[in-house]
Amino acid sequence: MKKYFTLLIGSTFIITTTDGQIFTRITDGELVNTPSDSRSCNWVDINNDGFQDVFISNGKAGGENNMLYVNQGDGNFTTVTGDPIVMDNQPSDGATWADMDNDGDIDAFVVNWYGKNNMLYANNGDGTFEQIVDGIAVNDFGYSETAAWGDYDNDGYVDLYVTNSDSIKKNYLYHNDGSTFTKITEGDITTEAYVSRCANWIDVDGDNDVDMFVTNESNQQENLYLNNGDGTFTKKTSDPLVLNGGKTMSASWGDVDNDGDFDVFLANDGANNALFYNDGEGNFTKATTDIVSNDGGNSFGSNFADIDNDGDLDLFVTNSFWGTMWNNFLYLNNGDGTFTKNTTDVTVTDMGWSYGNAFGDYDNDGDMDLVVANCYGAAQNNNLYNNNGNDNNWVTISCVGTMSNKSAIGAVVKVLATINGEPTWQMAQISGQTGYCGQNMLPAHFGLGDATIIDSVYIYWPSGYVDIATNLPINQFATIAEGTYGNAVSTFGKNELKIAPNPADTFINFGVNELADIQIYNLNGQLVVQYIQYANEDLNITSIETGNYIVVINTISNFKMAGRLVVAR
Repeated sequence: MKKYFTLLIGSTFIITTTDGQIFTRITDGELVNTPSDSRSCNWVDINNDGFQDVFISNGKAGGENNMLYVNQGDGNFTTVTGDPIVMDNQPSDGATWADMDNDGDIDAFVVNWYGKNNMLYANNGDGTFEQIVDGIAVNDFGYSETAAWGDYDNDGYVDLYVTNSDSIKKNYLYHNDGSTFTKITEGDITTEAYVSRCANWIDVDGDNDVDMFVTNESNQQENLYLNNGDGTFTKKTSDPLVLNGGKTMSASWGDVDNDGDFDVFLANDGANNALFYNDGEGNFTKATTDIVSNDGGNSFGSNFADIDNDGDLDLFVTNSFWGTMWNNFLYLNNGDGTFTKNTTDVTVTDMGWSYGNAFGDYDNDGDMDLVVANCYGAAQNNNLYNNNGNDNNWVTISCVGTMSNKSAIGAVVKVLATINGEPTWQMAQISGQTGYCGQNMLPAHFGLGDATIIDSVYIYWPSGYVDIATNLPINQFATIAEGTYGNAVSTFGKNELKIAPNPADTFINFGVNELADIQIYNLNGQLVVQYIQYANEDLNITSIETGNYIVVINTISNFKMAGRLVVAR
């Protein structure tokens, strides 16, 4: 059962409403009272305190500082000043966040238009940032719209894709080498020139590697590049999804009909939007009668979230530009992948020019709140909406990669629970971009309706490892590190690390006759100890406390293995 409470926001009391409103608009604080020409918004926990912070980019032609608001844990946000990440004075559009260097904190890449270089910010570990000024990724000027982190070769480091909409128009793909980036210049994914807007790394066909989907405007077709599993891509050209044309700004992916695959919504500027259903093998059928695809609009941003915690994904769409102020769209899922339009909530009666949007549970009460970036007259306040909640249950699952990238970008989370008497599977992918100029918080959030227990949680990691947990409590924030559960299986087979003895108290041995980087993590994904030695030599673990751990070995020949260790004394 959800607990209701009153939030103190500055000097204004915000109390959950009973008049049918799903959200309450927050009216106090600098986050919603700073006029700006805003573009992108991201929910991210910059200082690892368990509360979601807000980053908003600003895109004024002459340049404007971006904005970062730190969550104080009581409903209040503190405005960051004096940090490089809010002192750029550039015409920024999209932003994407992930732990690019696997050091346990989240970093940012922010793109600029008007032929300006893009910007990379490394987190110092305390929520302050250093701007990286060396390397191709930040010295490759263009007319960039947005970017998305994703580990396309599953080597444990998030790579970067950047879209461009003017000048040479070619998009950029940068491979993360661990400490530097290499620009990829071969293949359709980087050589084709379109007026591109949104980029999503998404496993379209369920083969455990991320494909790239790019939306294009100017009545151009969309681009779907299927990952071949070897670092190359094949362009798909014959599916209805890539023959839709239009002026497509945003794409948001989610399993709207809970059938075990990712469907997609497309937001169009000055035309009907579109919804495509996936058949499970990466083939798509366009919805023709649903309100979502027949509602007009001047749409730019989009995002899915289960806003009423009933076990299915709802949809929010922003509208802006061309003429007077617009209303945004909110569609509630009917439970079968079709939608009903909500016309009375404050999120759709507020008017203006809205660009990006993102969902995140900033007050940690188990429901999804909403932030919207606005730009009317280049001087509109942004919007923050607090979810009023209901009696439905929920779970939020934070994933921590050990063999995979630390942010678990690309991991697919599946949850089984009995809702309204029916066993219901839901799924989500941890993503660095969930809509054009929008990134929902990295944890996976699931509404559970009247479920009283979570039957199963499956996490399919980019490494190929699968964690399986059963009989978990509802209404909790769970953190699962890769390799946590003893019934985890590996699709690599021989990559299952053999640890002897196990349980152990003093020494362990792996029987691998290679020099290796040996890392031991606790079940929260925190690095406890690290060794560089031959893996067939005894490893002294007397400094490690009694408990359960995950051991990851990366040998000198780049062979990676993981296994679970029990330390018992």
